[in-house]
Amino acid sequence: MKQYPRLLSKSLEPYDPVELAKETEKIVCRDDARKYTDFYATGVYGGIATGYTVGCCLRCYYCWVDPSRDFPEKFGEFYTASQTFENLKRAAYKFGVRKLRISGAEPTLGRKHLLALLNLVEKSEFGIFILETNGILFGADKTYVEELSRFTKPHIRVSLKAGTPEGFERRTGAKKESIDLPYRGIEYLKDANLSFHVAAMTDRRIMNSQERKTLFNKLSAIDVDLATNLEEERIDPYDTTLQRMKYAGVNLKWD
Repeated sequence: MKQYPRLLSKSLEPYDPVELAKETEKIVCRDDARKYTDFYATGVYGGIATGYTVGCCLRCYYCWVDPSRDFPEKFGEFYTASQTFENLKRAAYKFGVRKLRISGAEPTLGRKHLLALLNLVEKSEFGIFILETNGILFGADKTYVEELSRFTKPHIRVSLKAGTPEGFERRTGAKKESIDLPYRGIEYLKDANLSFHVAAMTDRRIMNSQERKTLFNKLSAIDVDLATNLEEERIDPYDTTLQRMKYAGVNLKWD
């Protein structure tokens, strides 16, 4: 990779998200440790303890994540899988919740860390672990999904960014052909009988009805229930979102 991509702009050369994942892992991962900026509990999913990860392999202009996504070397501290689990458990006990998750940027970076963490969760009293992902690394390597399938507690939320190659490149900055990776990852999750659902950024201000229809058709071709139960997302005007959109030259009307 010639230059590490930071923010999406009209001048950004499309990049390979798998290659960017590898470059980011060099920054945010050390053996079974990875970088987090915080551990806390929040009300989503009915109350859940959360670890906020550093680093991502996409550069979506509507992303709400803090600047640790774009400048992973400047933010966060390294935590081993054991330390991460203890911090999640502490947050869960403090706020009286029974679910755990890692969120923030891209939680599937640091495969060794994630699998070690899930092994600890599997032996714990906690009933569910939410894993939020863009699905890129699952689509790039089926064995990653196969390794996850040995655990009973994860529920995976795959967030799609586009229905067409052009829309994918425009919103993420990644090479347009990379759009196939998350859809392939969804196929692998289905084949492995893992618990998961699909979300998609279908905000009509950035995705027209034809692309939305294409996205639904692609999901229906995998499993009609995935399209029927799709979680549709809308852009929220977080400060980081507004800054990224301004840099990318995108202007939206807000309600």
